[in-house]
Amino acid sequence: MKIGLASPNTDYGVAPGELAADLEQRGYDSLWVGEHSHIPASRETRHPSDIELPRMYWHMRDPFVSLAMAAAATTDLLLTTGVCLVLEHEVLDLTKSVATLDELSGGRVRLGVGVGWNREELANVSPVPWSQRYNAMRETIAAMRALWAEEEAGFEGEHVRVAPSWVFPKPTRPQGPPVLLGCQGRVGLRHVAEYADEWCPLDVGFRDVAKGIGWFRDAVVAADRDPDTMPISMYCFRPPTAEVVERYAELGIERVVFMAPDEADAHHRFLDECQPLIDRFATS
Repeated sequence: MKIGLASPNTDYGVAPGELAADLEQRGYDSLWVGEHSHIPASRETRHPSDIELPRMYWHMRDPFVSLAMAAAATTDLLLTTGVCLVLEHEVLDLTKSVATLDELSGGRVRLGVGVGWNREELANVSPVPWSQRYNAMRETIAAMRALWAEEEAGFEGEHVRVAPSWVFPKPTRPQGPPVLLGCQGRVGLRHVAEYADEWCPLDVGFRDVAKGIGWFRDAVVAADRDPDTMPISMYCFRPPTAEVVERYAELGIERVVFMAPDEADAHHRFLDECQPLIDRFATS
């Protein structure tokens, strides 16, 4: 079982270079960092779990700067956005940032992407209507892949338009880094099945994880793709135990991603508590 760590990556937490070096030494295969460029103070949109929004959401560091520091401190650790809110970026700027990080890190980038859950956050930075966010994400990924793969490329969609351009550097793979989607609803799974390279859902998003994996596999087959070629990285919001890791391995999950606390002291305790699981289960 591959084991990654998702860091809240807050400005009051552990610095990403220090964290990444520690994870690589401990036996983790990947570091995952999320993104919120900002949180609108209006707070009109409730968190999906209906909890009071934890302060870490508006203290997140920039994911690409953080992963660049993580790359400089490590040699093999995979660098994953978990997830990048692609609609909050200008597409050419995002294409270059991802490719630059991938090129400088020797091909260690994995691009987790999502549409987000905060309506006001999207409205502050994008003209894309909330109802069209999934379609705009599809176009964004298609445009980025074209710009990475071709010497000169453009894109013409409903939401994304790029005149034929030269965009360098190129990533280490012509198709670009693997694209991961964590969408779990009916519409989201259709997008995963259509164009993702990997699925990265939340285990707490399902009453029955096995049933959720069945829905995923059915969606991939309906898209005329082979689900056995699409790895699953499961965000483990449930307390990580040997029983949980063993159960996920039995279900064919390739990687579990432990969720670290945001406070530095709690973070270090968490890693120490999880170390027996790393020593027992982690593979490269």
